[in-house]
Amino acid sequence: MKLLVTGHRGFVGAYVLANGNSVGLCDDDGQAVNLLDAFAVKRCIERERPDAVLHLAAQSFVPDSFRDPRATYDTNFTGTHGLLDALKASCFKGRFLFVSSADVYGALPETELPARETTYARPLNPYAVSKIAAETLCGYWQRAEGMDVVIARPFNHIGPGQSTRFAISDFAKTIAGIRLGTVGKLLEVGDLDVTRDFTDVRDVVDAYRLLLTHGKSGETYNICSGVERHLGDAVRLLAELAGVDIELKPDAARFRKAGQRRACGSSDKLRADTGWQPRIDWSTSLRDTLNYWENTLK
Repeated sequence: MKLLVTGHRGFVGAYVLANGNSVGLCDDDGQAVNLLDAFAVKRCIERERPDAVLHLAAQSFVPDSFRDPRATYDTNFTGTHGLLDALKASCFKGRFLFVSSADVYGALPETELPARETTYARPLNPYAVSKIAAETLCGYWQRAEGMDVVIARPFNHIGPGQSTRFAISDFAKTIAGIRLGTVGKLLEVGDLDVTRDFTDVRDVVDAYRLLLTHGKSGETYNICSGVERHLGDAVRLLAELAGVDIELKPDAARFRKAGQRRACGSSDKLRADTGWQPRIDWSTSLRDTLNYWENTLK
């Protein structure tokens, strides 16, 4: 199966392409194509003639979605529409896996945790709004246009190579620097009392692979560990794994507005339909991320 991957230059996309038999959404010179360039998108699809598409490309950093909501909507919704349009024009008959986000659930009361695919979406930021809108668009394309569409809602994922715009990777980089002696013991943090459901990126990519072959058309699937973890515990474990002492300093700029306090999901549906099981435990994910940053900083 020849898989076309949008967002192949990103954190997750790099892992997907490393598995082989995949191509990125590129122009004739191998440069990544902007989703909003309809001509370039259509030309790539006609050239590659993929058997399946994994749509990862997105503006995925929540703070940026507050700073420029329009750009987020353009990329995540309009870009998805353009991609679907180009696939239709090329008579694409394969599976289209749209990667949404568990951020669409918003702030859930304790009685609704863990979040399931049937949980009502209450988006709290422009990024989440763009994703639920694109989900609706994909659902329409599946029902009205007959395209084989599956939707994935991954919760937070971590692992080697993630941008420091995301908390765990940012903590790991600083703590790796402390271990190397290149920075002091001070670690600036946001709200460490919030909880998130983390899954290693390598397990997330495995879930995408299984959804491309075993997911049910028209269905939505959570990708998550099912374990609720405090950010504060992650920081302490990273410091323990690095064997260093740290001093925490709250930084107001790192506190998200309109953010959910708790997040935890159920992957029961994914496991039942595809047999997926996460393979990489929490400590290994943190250790690998820490080692990645130590090697990078060296």
